Amino acid sequence: MDLPALDPGQDPRLAREQDRRRLLRAVLASAAFVALLWWMHLARHLWGQDLDALALRPGEPWGLIGILTAPLLHASVAHLVSNTLPLLLLGSLALATLPRATPRALGLIWLLAGAGTWLIGRPSLHLGASGLSHGLMVFLFLAGLIRRDRPAIATALITFFLYGGMLLTVLPREPGVSWEYHLSGAVGGLVAALLWARLDPPPPRKRYSWEDEDDARAEDPRDHEFEPPAPQDVPVLWQRAEPGPTRGVVLPFRRPDADTPGPARSPAERPDQ
Repeated sequence: MDLPALDPGQDPRLAREQDRRRLLRAVLASAAFVALLWWMHLARHLWGQDLDALALRPGEPWGLIGILTAPLLHASVAHLVSNTLPLLLLGSLALATLPRATPRALGLIWLLAGAGTWLIGRPSLHLGASGLSHGLMVFLFLAGLIRRDRPAIATALITFFLYGGMLLTVLPREPGVSWEYHLSGAVGGLVAALLWARLDPPPPRKRYSWEDEDDARAEDPRDHEFEPPAPQDVPVLWQRAEPGPTRGVVLPFRRPDADTPGPARSPAERPDQ
């Protein structure tokens, strides 16, 4: 795997300040969305409002509204708590690492998670933001594999280390858990990574001296007249002589006699009896 080194020529203090501001904006945006989820849940119980009509109902025409509203609703406090930390961490990592691609990815995950659940879901009420968290996990992991730069790779490793177990929940395991929402959200994250993983510009790459030398040689070859030529440009000064008609002498080896020990002799060399 090729991980290009970052450019040390930029101001370190300015770079750290930009990273800090980007991370702070990402955390605040993720915290604002999580706060909206808590406000919706508290308003539902404090004001006695029944918001089940906004849940996703697979196969029902009136249930299509849940594609937009179901991620904002949760069945219980425990359900909301289980989605709070993944959304806060994954949302912050996504917005800090891929600030341009993440808003588009979130919109696509939101829609595909709801539409997929409406098509393949069981006849029940489906709600919660777990489809978003599953989609973000898949999106960040695959984006790191596609981009292969240091921030994206680090984000992919952190994401898989913390929430790689989400991949096991895309299959039916527990009753009452909408695995359809998890699976559809993961598919949305996959599609978003394939579409927009490279939308954000790569970090500045360190440029080595030999790259500048090659560029300068290509621009003005006269400045390098004393440089040794390339191997393919060096003339051959010595040629192998063509072989003559006689290429060698074949020496025959006599077979030893079966009844005479020692070296073999020809009939002319044997003494007379």
